[in-house]
Amino acid sequence: MRIKGGLCCLFLLWIVNVESQTLQSVSDDELLQLIKNKEKLIVLFTKPNCDTCNDFAKNLESLHEDFKKHFSADTVKAANSHLARLYSPTKEPALVFFRHGIPLLYNGEPDDNEIYGFFEQNQTPAVKELTDKIFEHITQAATGATTGDWFVMFYGASCVECQRLHAVWEGVGATLRARVNVARIDANLAGANTAKRFKVGKLPAFLFFRLGKVYRYDLPKNDVKSFVAFAQDWYKNAKGEPVPLLASPFDEVVDWCVEMIKVWVAFGLDILSKHPWIWQIGGTGFGLVVLTGFIALLKAGRSRPAKEAKKEKKSK
Repeated sequence: MRIKGGLCCLFLLWIVNVESQTLQSVSDDELLQLIKNKEKLIVLFTKPNCDTCNDFAKNLESLHEDFKKHFSADTVKAANSHLARLYSPTKEPALVFFRHGIPLLYNGEPDDNEIYGFFEQNQTPAVKELTDKIFEHITQAATGATTGDWFVMFYGASCVECQRLHAVWEGVGATLRARVNVARIDANLAGANTAKRFKVGKLPAFLFFRLGKVYRYDLPKNDVKSFVAFAQDWYKNAKGEPVPLLASPFDEVVDWCVEMIKVWVAFGLDILSKHPWIWQIGGTGFGLVVLTGFIALLKAGRSRPAKEAKKEKKSK
């Protein structure tokens, strides 16, 4: 009887232990709430009949207690989740570490030591956020590059592909940590002038800055391995362009004036095409404006030498 009782206790303990090691499955709604409320969360996106998914699950089942103890991070899994595409271009299996809602995509093998070490070293975000105001000061792209090499992603809030690459770009930053500075900048808002400076058009765009030159990432693959390979060595195969100098306030005013002239010319041509009789009135008015501006420039040019001459007489 004692033996049977002991076996029953061992069996119950084994069941409890197995249940404690099983990852909690969550729905998309539950996952969104966890991402919002948890400071740290590890999520495995899986799908049926996936051997690699099962390998990841087994390793995470043995690690989730350590994650809870040392990282204060919960570990869950989401099967056939519609959210997987937001964090991994290749979808399942995808292992994502959320730190205060910021996702980091793991890009390694389903090895427990490798997974633990990668997450341990990247409990804080690796990608820096840049703006027009701090871009040149932080990167020194055109003034010596003493802060090291920089790999910058130009993104936009309305760019769906940009949002899907957020976790991937964090993975790039984590992999290149301490070797290459990885950052991102909003090309439509806080980084609009910087995007214009480097002639960034289609988003997302990826620019690698090294020793006064900029290299554009034009490879078809947008995955962690391809980005890392480009920053480490592949950039040499791309054409390096000299980093353009930072525009002065005068240059910005001139650019703004040029853009406004283009807008008004386009607007004027549209109106004149619809109302040809305005040509005579508009042409006369435009001629008067040009003539007035020319006379003003002549007066300004003549007045300067006179002032300089007066200064010379006083000095004598």
